[in-house]
Amino acid sequence: MLKGLIESLEKASEEQKVNVWKAVAKSLNRPRRKAHEIPLKTIERTAKPGETVIVPGTVLSTGELKKKLTVAALRFSGPAREKITKAGGNPLTLEDVIKENPKGKHVRIMG
Repeated sequence: MLKGLIESLEKASEEQKVNVWKAVAKSLNRPRRKAHEIPLKTIERTAKPGETVIVPGTVLSTGELKKKLTVAALRFSGPAREKITKAGGNPLTLEDVIKENPKGKHVRIMG
């Protein structure tokens, strides 16, 4: 599954001529022991309202989210997904964010 996702990110990067998807693919292509785990408090602190945040790893539920953000990640902990939705945000899979925003506009990669 992960290998297919990395290939689709690289393909989207080439088709749209956008480097953001290539950067996400490179970040996903790491050993599992070095996988990114980003808590909600970090997303809250660094992201701007209305921005799309991409986490090439897991979003953890530590902290609160008060901003309305679109958060795309490989995985979400159950409470993290609920907190994003409660704040008015939209938790997406990486495949969905490529479809919604193929040009990668207003995207912040965390991890």
